[in-house]
Amino acid sequence: MSALILVLLIFNVRNSRRFNLFDHWLHHKLVGQHDGFSWQIITFINDPKLLVVWDIFLASFLINEENNLAALWVLFTLGFTDLSGLLLKKWMHRKRPLMHSSLEDGYSFPSGHVLGTTSMVLIIWEIFGTKFGNGLIITLAVIWIMVVISRISLKAHYPSDVIGATSLAVFCFTLSQQIFLAFL
Repeated sequence: MSALILVLLIFNVRNSRRFNLFDHWLHHKLVGQHDGFSWQIITFINDPKLLVVWDIFLASFLINEENNLAALWVLFTLGFTDLSGLLLKKWMHRKRPLMHSSLEDGYSFPSGHVLGTTSMVLIIWEIFGTKFGNGLIITLAVIWIMVVISRISLKAHYPSDVIGATSLAVFCFTLSQQIFLAFL
């Protein structure tokens, strides 16, 4: 399902003027005047480069717990997802919304922050979900929602950019699980 959503988004972003006009209109309606400092902190904590550091910390913890295969899976999953996102960004060449921060560079589709955060949320849930239960999923969902809102509020992305990033992360996560299950 995530692959279908992703393919439809890619097609529409690249080919449909009507879709892009709607996406711009929706972005304008969602942004308003919500570009505060708290959104910048959330963006910093979930920066794609910093998420790699969090991923390495998680893999190190798993190695310390003698769960080497899970550590390798954690590193592979985020690496594979980030690489897929970078390649898609380069291929799509979608410009960022007008009036985005000068701190934001590069292309818009898909959102790297949402891509990495979605991947990390899925990884953490997969590893610790049964141990920590509903409290963990609620915490992870709140973090994910805050990152999504921050990327739109800071005028860095269109709504389709965050939906595309989420779809790509779910697709890569699912594919990564299947690859590693084949080796077990």
